[in-house]
Amino acid sequence: MSALAFPGFNPIAFEIGPLKVHWYGIGYVVSIMLGWFYARRLIANDTLWRSGRAPVNAQQLDDFVLYAAIGIVLGGRVGYALFYDLPNVLADPMRFFRVYDGGMSFHGGFLGTTIAMILFARINRIPVWSLFDIVSIVAPIGLGIVRVANFINGELWGRITDVPWAIVFPTGGPFPRHPSQLYEAGLEGIVLLSVLSLLAYGPKLLKTPGFITGVFVCGYGLSRITAEFFREPDAQLGYLFGGWLTMGMLLSLPMVAAGLWAIWRARRAAARLPQGDEATS
Repeated sequence: MSALAFPGFNPIAFEIGPLKVHWYGIGYVVSIMLGWFYARRLIANDTLWRSGRAPVNAQQLDDFVLYAAIGIVLGGRVGYALFYDLPNVLADPMRFFRVYDGGMSFHGGFLGTTIAMILFARINRIPVWSLFDIVSIVAPIGLGIVRVANFINGELWGRITDVPWAIVFPTGGPFPRHPSQLYEAGLEGIVLLSVLSLLAYGPKLLKTPGFITGVFVCGYGLSRITAEFFREPDAQLGYLFGGWLTMGMLLSLPMVAAGLWAIWRARRAAARLPQGDEATS
């Protein structure tokens, strides 16, 4: 089978003495900063909000960045340990702290960030669904960038295939494989970001708190399930059923249901609101 050669990427972007800075880590930092920048643009545009003003101010958004970073990293690490690596972590608890060996779960990061958003919204008396919406719009930026970083690292590659764009990854054996990291970057990143931005600036659905959150959660679930058909499952888990069901699919199915519920809830809440009132919950 013919295949493309994997580009000779070095996972280490640069070194400062004994410190090695990886592209994967840079991806997280750049994602948070770009997400913060886009969120600042959203809250500065008064025409996007039902009351004519965003329910979150710039200072609150700046303060939330720390909450988001902690939720993403801690939640992602806990999620990976629970969902993908529990036997190894139980056998060697210090393994949990060896972040440099890799191992982050989107679903864990999603739950961690959700908890961070709820806490921050309650402390600062911010409408929680509006904060969900803001974060949902910018989240695909990070999803796309981190998936590209996965590709640079030559990890989380796809299943064996004979498609013309198949790639032989250094850690994937001699077989040509789907570049599933790039599929995910496209679906979870570019496509989802485009759809959510169109909903925010076109029909201005930030005026219906929770609707964009529902589209994001449902859209991510569907994107991830689709990509999992091309992605090689984690070696320590393999397929959970029938030679096709993976842990990523299993964890994403509830997201589809939760996203549809959030869309339904947002539409019902909006229908009960007098024009000009801001939904809070």
